[in-house]
Amino acid sequence: MAVSAATVSNSTQLERDARLNNSGGSDTAGHGIAPGEIAIGVIIGRTSEFFDFFVYAIASVLVFPSLVFPYVDALTGTMYSFALFALAFIARPIGTALFSVLDRRHGRSVRLTVALFLLGGSTIAVGFMPGYASIGTYAAVLLGLFRIGQGIALGGVWDGLPSLLSLNAPEGKRGWYAMIPQLGAPIGLFVAASLFAFFLATLTTGDFLDWGWRYPFFVAFAINVVALFARLRIVATPEFEEMFASRELQPSSIRETVRNEGRVILLGAFAPLASFAMFHLVTVYPLSWIVLFTQQAPVRFLVIEMIGACFGVLSILASGILADRVGRRTVLGVSAVAIAAYSGFAPQLLNGGDVGETIYTILGFILLGLAFGQSSGVIASQFTIARRYTASALTSDLAWLVGAGFAPLAALMLSSNFGLLSVGAYLLSGSVCTLGALYLNKEMGKRMS
Repeated sequence: MAVSAATVSNSTQLERDARLNNSGGSDTAGHGIAPGEIAIGVIIGRTSEFFDFFVYAIASVLVFPSLVFPYVDALTGTMYSFALFALAFIARPIGTALFSVLDRRHGRSVRLTVALFLLGGSTIAVGFMPGYASIGTYAAVLLGLFRIGQGIALGGVWDGLPSLLSLNAPEGKRGWYAMIPQLGAPIGLFVAASLFAFFLATLTTGDFLDWGWRYPFFVAFAINVVALFARLRIVATPEFEEMFASRELQPSSIRETVRNEGRVILLGAFAPLASFAMFHLVTVYPLSWIVLFTQQAPVRFLVIEMIGACFGVLSILASGILADRVGRRTVLGVSAVAIAAYSGFAPQLLNGGDVGETIYTILGFILLGLAFGQSSGVIASQFTIARRYTASALTSDLAWLVGAGFAPLAALMLSSNFGLLSVGAYLLSGSVCTLGALYLNKEMGKRMS
């Protein structure tokens, strides 16, 4: 289908500048970025998103209960923080809808620029936010608004780059290319945890709660600026523009997409549920348990999580190799079964001291990497080409909302009332949903063939 005049006119100055850089100074096709450079750009973009995500998540445990909710006990304050944490996942589909309109009217560069500055601006605004002692309950209102801003921005930063990698993957390498964007999660966690660990280790408690915790939020804005230019350089490549023009990466109407692809979107959202539930149960939730129910120093557990993140990177890489050998659905299914087994014993290790916490974290990151590495777009091939771009974004939004948005809050509520075994039951439910969605998808595929 031909590109409309509006789309052509939306080739903004940012896109033209990026194209000139790509071609070494001449605005000509045929001098696109190498696949390796695209992969690096994708990793930088995803790392910036997850860094923002984990900076807020860690502060939800270490800072906000004292800064924003000092009038309640620590457990209740942390639950309030996790409730605000979930707002971004609720707002994310709204961001997808709003920025989809912006994309169609003004182009990809405008969409990315506005979304990334909103993401960075909302994040840095948290760093400047006064606490309850200064403005009372308005502190919670501001924190909630900034969190909604992050969520809307996350809906807007969807750029189709994972699809670009997947569609351009050589035969037999789809699994390897699919895992590349997922590397941003453990890398973002490692950087965020290392920053908080540094300030916790070098500052007094008073200085950390007064000003030290704010610096990771300031760093987030700088990282977002770097990510913006890295991603603009990619979306202006001839390869990306060609697929956009052929409707393989063109935004479609949200209403039309849901009406025609709703069933597949639901299946796609539930297929990675085991990995998305696991995502928060080895990153955000265990830190809250350590802080609230043990005598261990949080900086020590942050170091354990940094080690776990390194295992997560290796495991995500391994998922790409395995997926190309045995199939992505097989990797997702087997990893869901392994997570179900893990759920039966692992949560209790959080009461096992240094050794138990280390085993829980490292084993959890290994299983998370195998599942999360292939969780992106495993059912996307069933979307029609004309709606794949928007349908994939909606699937990702819904998967994060259902599988991860309320996971820290649910896990903390369950464990504080019924013990750590209940967290295992919660994780088991995610595995069951993944296996059920994969089975239904297989059956639907048979009927369509």
